[in-house]
Amino acid sequence: MFGGSSSDEPKKTPAVAGGGGATPAPARVREEKTFSRHSNGLDQFIHGLRDQEGLSILDLSGVSQQNISFISSLNLGHRLYFDDFTQTLEHSFGTTNFYENQTNPQHVDIFLAQALNYEDNSFQAALIWDSLEYLTQPLLTSVMDRLYRILTPGATLLAFFHADEHAGDVPAYSYRIVDQATLSLASRGRRRPAQYYNSRGLEKLFARWETKKFFLTRDHLREVKIG
Repeated sequence: MFGGSSSDEPKKTPAVAGGGGATPAPARVREEKTFSRHSNGLDQFIHGLRDQEGLSILDLSGVSQQNISFISSLNLGHRLYFDDFTQTLEHSFGTTNFYENQTNPQHVDIFLAQALNYEDNSFQAALIWDSLEYLTQPLLTSVMDRLYRILTPGATLLAFFHADEHAGDVPAYSYRIVDQATLSLASRGRRRPAQYYNSRGLEKLFARWETKKFFLTRDHLREVKIG
């Protein structure tokens, strides 16, 4: 299944799109049961990208030629950097005692040595997808601190959270951009979120960002566009 001094380039660059970037390495994800869905959050996120040029964008869903192709098609010189956040989570915390291991300092140190390991102010936009809902406290606080640090002030984010509090577990996906308002979702199994977020909870989670828009979909996925 799943600010400080600025830098000209992010510290690590698994794959880059735009501006003559490197050919991406093959993605290592378990994908199946692909389907498409409309996304108002994505529509708003991409609309913001069209107003600027030469942005560095972080994508936490893992390497995707489809996402590279779409961002390149905007012809605005944006560069797309990939980080498979879910894979790093599973590598660091395992799958059997996933949440229990998030309280183990050794496991946490392994994760924080790899996850979001970029220079300050590296990115002007980020596709977070559903990554944050699988983090328990205090790990979530550490990740939010690091995310805030590697993004420039005023950066744009897109994140998803499952809103059905009665669901025991939820599907996790890899997210691929079909067009400005359409995503292709590929299953990466199921997992119970660490917690469910209502609008007030999301306001608190993203308290350091000024502008927030929430979209609640028919499939109980709460889309959050920040900035």
